[in-house]
Amino acid sequence: MKIEQTIKIILSVGFFVCLLKMPYAYYEFIRFLGLIGFGFLAFKANERNCKNEAFIYLGLALLFQPFFKIALGRSLWNIIDVIVGIGLLISLFKRKKKTHI
Repeated sequence: MKIEQTIKIILSVGFFVCLLKMPYAYYEFIRFLGLIGFGFLAFKANERNCKNEAFIYLGLALLFQPFFKIALGRSLWNIIDVIVGIGLLISLFKRKKKTHI
């Protein structure tokens, strides 16, 4: 399993666990993990020259970063967690386009 796939699975599970009532430190940990994970995914997407994908991951890294918190309220964060978690799981199964030279 590639490291990118592992990161996507860990992040998606972490986001789904955010739907439960957890200690505040867990949410902080997930935000930090999101920053690192999405930053790495953006870097790898940029290496593959997938600019749109890199831009999306960079935006998600900024959204989840723990230093300058974005106060959206619990219900909106839950919606974001579900959408991002599902999106990460879907991205695991998308087919890669093969380029022929």
